This record gives sequence, structure tokens and C-alpha cells, in this order.
Amino acid sequence: MTNTGKVYLVGAGLGDVAYLTVKAHNLLAVAEVLVYDALVDEQLLEYVPSDCLKLDVGKRGGKPSTPQTEINQLLVQHCQAGKQVVRLKSGDPFIFGRCTSEIAALKANSCDFEVIPGISSALAAPLLAEIPLTDPVMSRCFAVLTAHEPEALDWEALSRLETLVILMGGKNLPEIVHQLMKHGRSHFTPIAIIRWAGTPQQQIWSGQLGNIIETTTGLLLSPAVIVIGEVVGLRNFLQPETISLKHSTTAMSHNLPLTGKTILVTRSVGQSSEFSDRLTKFGAKVIEMPALEIGPPSSWQALDQAINNLSAFHWLVLTSTNGVDYFFDRLHLKGKDSRALAGVKIAVVGEKTAQSLQKRGLQADFIPPNFVADSLVETFPETLSGKKILFPRVESGGREILVNEFHSKGAEVIEVAAYQSCCPSHIAPAAELALKTGQVDVITFASSKTVQFFCQLVSKIFSSNVATALEGVCLASIGPQTSKTCHAFLGRVDVEAEEYTLDGLSQAIIKWVQNAGVAQFTD
Repeated sequence: MTNTGKVYLVGAGLGDVAYLTVKAHNLLAVAEVLVYDALVDEQLLEYVPSDCLKLDVGKRGGKPSTPQTEINQLLVQHCQAGKQVVRLKSGDPFIFGRCTSEIAALKANSCDFEVIPGISSALAAPLLAEIPLTDPVMSRCFAVLTAHEPEALDWEALSRLETLVILMGGKNLPEIVHQLMKHGRSHFTPIAIIRWAGTPQQQIWSGQLGNIIETTTGLLLSPAVIVIGEVVGLRNFLQPETISLKHSTTAMSHNLPLTGKTILVTRSVGQSSEFSDRLTKFGAKVIEMPALEIGPPSSWQALDQAINNLSAFHWLVLTSTNGVDYFFDRLHLKGKDSRALAGVKIAVVGEKTAQSLQKRGLQADFIPPNFVADSLVETFPETLSGKKILFPRVESGGREILVNEFHSKGAEVIEVAAYQSCCPSHIAPAAELALKTGQVDVITFASSKTVQFFCQLVSKIFSSNVATALEGVCLASIGPQTSKTCHAFLGRVDVEAEEYTLDGLSQAIIKWVQNAGVAQFTD
């Protein structure tokens, strides 16, 4: 990292990380100071280093906000201190992004800076709603404007343009409609309002200038992009005939089973977001909360000794993806590969563990049918008496029942520490905000450790006990053992997967949402 400070004015796009540019993502990964706006998705904060200073300077309508002069001073101050500063703005920095003032302050103080473009909602929101802004017949031009101060606009000139794209106009919709019709636009002019474009919460209302006020009366429209013009009428023609999961952020997202639900996913630090992606495709807003850190054991001695004597074992038992990764990484570091396991059979617990093993080019010789460790010994494919089993596992806090059952069947089990798990030092900012403000509908747990460490982290932000603070929030567990831990720490569990996999957990949550909807309707 250079000792010279620099400010990057970065466009965050629509907020969802899927619409963040690669360059913006790379800059977040090395940011020392992050200065961000209100409409920036809180999950983007997880992409900065843990020691990055995060400053929320968002401007929120009707609420106290950080003065622009103070934001300018913050950028100059941290740049002159030699920091790499990311000024994260929603959309594109040069489209209603107040960059002029900030750049002027940086230049006046000889601060180095660079502007990184982002995807503006003015362009993306109509596209995601299947509305083309140009058409050879209907729209040969379009104008982008903000209706934050409608009295400052030349409505006579604007009314003559074929297509208008209006930002920050939700609360001023009646005035927009009044001015356009006053200056000659037809009552039958098509209009669409796209709220939270590009997110699972995306909503679209469409109609005509003459009836859109009645259609949206009493609804919260902000943040919204308003499109006015004949091209809005092309929307029905351009929509896909069938709705698949890949269209979860389009106008039809309201048909998906988890639309409108915010799900907090507890997971390991650095773990793949595959589960979150699955829930998002079903329409949920997902907030990830790393609740488990995985690292090397305090000593490699026992595992190294076992690796040097692999030929002495009959079976290798792996009960987690972490066990797979740490065992094989250590095997390769010792100059060996899978050939060292010739003559050793491999048993794994869980579908994800089996998939992790497959990525190493190996197939498990045995996977218990119920995907849980408890059924491993019960359904083991051969007599265990006299068998020598290698069990690489978490260094502390693991369950002893599996080892005891192997011993009871006459097997000799050599347990070796392959990795260690511990609680992260702090809670993810997006997760903390969602929990404090009561935005979370469902919390998912895929292991007992995530339950324990979640409670440890969350206890720091609630004055009452965790169980009381989470009343009304659905607690979803991947299986019986995790459910048992939920009962021990939180007093209940509301959803348990029938099949103990992430897909099974997804389906269980969908079923819970559907049943809750039916119950609410019948009440």
C-alpha cells in the first residue's frame, strides 16, 4: 500500500453487489477509509477490510444528515493522512452525485483523486422493468432529471420530450403529473414507477398519467425511478413469457415465494454465498452475518503424524467441508497427494462435504443416508470391529457421540485436530443494523457453532436477553443437532429442514412462509 493518500469516488450501482463493477469491488477490498451514502447496500460494507474505518454520511429525506461541507472535510482529512479513501456513492458518481463540491475541495487541498463509474438507476431500472428508453418510432431521445425540486424545472420544455426518466420524484408524483398534463401531455400517457430497482424488493406500478395517483395512493414509492412515455407500453411485449428464478430481480419478483422477506444467514467467515444466492433467487433480501471463523489448529503435530502413517488406517472419516479442506491442504503441503490414500476408504457426512471431496477428484466410499453424523455408525457398510479410523476434526467443541459410538462397535478412532473454530471479533455492520431496527424476518443456522457464536455476538447489541430480543423472528435450523442447540441458547426453533441440506433448509423456509400466509389469511 502506498503512503500517499488518494480518494476514489466510486459508483456503487443499484446497491446489489451483482451490479458492482470489478474495479469498484477491488477498491473496496483495499480501502482504509470508507465514506458511504444512504442508498448504498449495507452488504457492500462486508467487502472492505475488517480494520477499515467506515463513515456513514448518507443524506436521508426528512432526517438529519451530514452537511456536504463536513463530507468534503472528511475526504480531505483522511487523504492528507495518507489513507486510501473510497467515497462510495449510489448509482453513478456524476449523476446527481454531488461530486463537483467534493472534487473542488480535494483539488483545493492538492489531494489525489479518481472517479470510478457506476451503473445508474436511471438506465438500469427501466431495463430491469423491460422498458426500453429509446425506440425508432416511439422514443428518439430521453431526458434524465431529478424532481427533488419540481418548481425549478422547465415543465413546458420537458413535456415536449418523448421519454422522461425521473429520479427522486416519489413524494412529488402528484406535482409531476399535474405539471405534465398542464403543459399538454395526454391523460393517457403511459407511466411506470420502479421502486428498489435491481433488488429482491423491486416493485413496479404502471398506468397512465390520468390514473397513476389513484393507483399509488397510500403507497411508499421512494426510492423510485419514474419513466413516462409511450415506450412504457412496450413492457408487456418485452416481458419473458415464463418467469424463471434468474428473473428474481425483475418486475415479476413479487411472484417468488420469499419476496418481501429479509433473511439473516449466519455462516463461516469467507464461506461461499451459494446459500444466500439460492434464497435471493426465491425473492428474499439476504443479509449475511459471518458468525464463525475457521483457522488452523494450535498444533499440526498430530495431523502430520497421521499423514505420515496413512497406510495404517482402514477408513478416513470427514464430517465437514472444513475437515476436507484442511486435511487435503495439509496433505499436499507435506508433499503428498491422493495416492497416499491408496487402500484407505473415505466416509463423509453431508452432501456439501461429499461435493467438497469431489472437487479434490475423489468419490466418497460411504455417505450416510440422513446426512447427519448420528447415522454414520448405524448405517456403516462394514463391520467396525478391529478397524482403525482416522478422524480429522475441529480442535475443540466438537461432538463426542460419533467417536463413542465407533468405540462401542470395536473400532479404534484416532482423532486429530485439523482446524479450529472461534467467534469473530465483531458483528457485520449490515447484520447489526438489520437486527437493531427489526428488519429481520428469518435467521438461518447451519451448525451448532453458528448458533452459539451468533448469541455471543448479538448479546453485545441488545439490552435484553437475545431470546427476548428475537421474539417474532423465525429461527430456521438445518437439522436436529442444530435445533437442539437453538433450544438450549434461544429457547425455541421454528423451522427445521426435513432434508438436512441447504436446499432442504431453503424449502423449509418457503413452506413456513406459505403456511404463515395461509394462517394470516384465515385469521
